[in-house]
Amino acid sequence: MNATPKAGRSTTTAAKKFDGFSDEERAAMKEHAQELKTAARRGPRTAGADGERDVLAKIADMDEKDRHLAERIHAVITAGAPALSPKLWYGMPAYAKDGKVVCFFQSAAKFKARYATLGFNDPANLDDGTMWPTAFALTELTPEDEERIGALVRRAAS
Repeated sequence: MNATPKAGRSTTTAAKKFDGFSDEERAAMKEHAQELKTAARRGPRTAGADGERDVLAKIADMDEKDRHLAERIHAVITAGAPALSPKLWYGMPAYAKDGKVVCFFQSAAKFKARYATLGFNDPANLDDGTMWPTAFALTELTPEDEERIGALVRRAAS
């Protein structure tokens, strides 16, 4: 018998157990379930105001750097695309059209990333040929960045 490990396998990896989702991912899924329950209890007439309040509260809970970015992103999105409704999505500030999330802000702390992210989902009208970006890393925002984000959000919401 051959006692040597097979190529591609590591003896240390065999001892590790894959647990599936990370703690942060499980927390995000729990937040999403709670958001769905809360939305079901609210009436459609108050959803917009409640969504705005929820997003602002979530932003206020962020650490200083993420909070500053999120506040600026929120201001740019609400000014540039007033048709988008603020709401929470997996515990992140998001902006929806007809109930579907078009874009969202993911703080760096959310999944212990090195940078915050502005992401766009399928309903965003950003198609450009055969390839286009759907997420942008954010470390700070310049006036030029805010202008570019405003244009992207207006296009995404169209």
